[in-house]
Amino acid sequence: MKASDYIVEFLIKNHITDVFGYPGGMVTHLMDSLGAHSDRIKTHITYHEQAAAFAACGYSQASGKVGIAFATSGPGATNLLTGIGHAFFDSVPCIFITGQVNAYESKGDSDIRQRGFQETDIVSMAKPVTKAAFYVNEVGKLEETLKEAFTIALSGRKGPVLIDIPMNVFRSDINAGSPGKVDPVKIKYIDVSERLESDLKEALKEAKRPCLLLGNGLKIAGQIDNIRGILRSCPIPVVSSMLAVDIIPEGQGLEGLYYGFVGAYGNRTANFAVAKCDLLICMGSRLDVRQVGGVRENFAPDAEIIRIDIDEAELANRIRDDEKQYNIDLEEAISVLRNVLARCGDFTEWIDVCKEIKKQVKYIDEKEPNKFINEISRIVPDEYNITVDVGQNMVWCAQSFKMKPNQRMYFSGGMGSMGYALPAAIGVYYATGKPVICVAGDGGFQMNIQELQFLVREQIPVKIFVINNQSLGMIRHFQEMYFDSNYFFTVEDKGYTVPDFVKIAEAYGISARYIYGVDDIDSIRFDKNRPELYQVTLRDDTIVSPKLEFGKPNQDQEPLLDRALYKYLMEL
Repeated sequence: MKASDYIVEFLIKNHITDVFGYPGGMVTHLMDSLGAHSDRIKTHITYHEQAAAFAACGYSQASGKVGIAFATSGPGATNLLTGIGHAFFDSVPCIFITGQVNAYESKGDSDIRQRGFQETDIVSMAKPVTKAAFYVNEVGKLEETLKEAFTIALSGRKGPVLIDIPMNVFRSDINAGSPGKVDPVKIKYIDVSERLESDLKEALKEAKRPCLLLGNGLKIAGQIDNIRGILRSCPIPVVSSMLAVDIIPEGQGLEGLYYGFVGAYGNRTANFAVAKCDLLICMGSRLDVRQVGGVRENFAPDAEIIRIDIDEAELANRIRDDEKQYNIDLEEAISVLRNVLARCGDFTEWIDVCKEIKKQVKYIDEKEPNKFINEISRIVPDEYNITVDVGQNMVWCAQSFKMKPNQRMYFSGGMGSMGYALPAAIGVYYATGKPVICVAGDGGFQMNIQELQFLVREQIPVKIFVINNQSLGMIRHFQEMYFDSNYFFTVEDKGYTVPDFVKIAEAYGISARYIYGVDDIDSIRFDKNRPELYQVTLRDDTIVSPKLEFGKPNQDQEPLLDRALYKYLMEL
């Protein structure tokens, strides 16, 4: 069969139901093959290649399957790179297929910049942000490359793979066997499960104030239900990374155990819990600078630290010289944790301390934007998923969106890419078939605003909340703190303006309305059968609170607590 037909058959055999992309000359054969098999695999054409990449990421993040995005050579391929970076840093398994000029037109190893029209060495560009990048210059290499790409994307710490294919290879006949299902390779780690179990038993026997720090790795490993079950049998305080705020929801018999996410913009209670614990068990979280602060010695200073991660390279980034590390798959680690915690002690007194901290600081940072997000979360039904853009809106959602048991929240974490939320919502919808809430700021929303046309064309139920403070609020706050309030390029009279998003949505044919106050939230009635947009209007001087000054301990965030209260909480 033709090679492009073989690629489509391979995707179908590997249970890929949806593909995202943008048309271009060098991928016309792939487009034709996808169109010919539209009864078995759906192709969703976005209005920008970056959006196709983010949609593929959202699809993968929500389904656990490999996300697929395609684009043509040159600018089409380079426009995928931001989404590829997101997949790499947040461990999202995706295959990005780029068309390339005919192999016989390629410049090869010559020193000229370009021989074929739109010829670009995307493989070299993508290598630093992929697990692997392949150039398939012969059709005989295609079958093995596809198998290897899927295996690499799904094995160990997951991530993206790029396959660059010349147009003449797409149209060539291929002699290959019938495509089969590719399963991830079980990475053979040094068996540390016995040591982990022994160390956990000993640590928990001595601990009076243990704390679990849960990371995005638990979501990737599909261990959400398991960790919830473990906590029901052995209640201990839990904090999370920002990307894992949806692991422990409201209700579910876990009340009073989850205290928010840690770090520079984290919940105060979470940061106090880590500062006061005597045992910190970190599972699937990188512990980067945003989480631990600028001075690592300030992080969990009185605690024994146990770190569990699938990526040995992450463990090389030590927080403390005496921390205990376990390079192990989280599925195995969860099994060990279940066995140990089934016989754990009673930590009621420690939980009561955390509850008292939460009670004392609960309303200190409850600003207007946080109230909006809290109220939005109250009206969002349990079956909705949430995608969140980057900026102040991201922090407000992580701090104040109260998760329901079946909801999941998706971010652009390591890459931190504005423009992620809307196209990711498209991917999440096709992965789950459930409506999606998309939360974005006025800055990030404009970066992929063209995908409103996708929503109109397909009439998919993505509900957009544009948190509009008429400024690039996160940077504006930096300028207020460090640049004498010189708001160059971030506010209306200094070079940044925003449109009326309601009018824009209506021009696209999307139902839209303004939200001016928290009381307006109660009047919202979601239509599950179509897209909708809500512009939440805020003042331009909104800030994220709390916020950590570099070098200070995580629990001593700005605005500073009254020193008597701070001392009281530290002495509890």
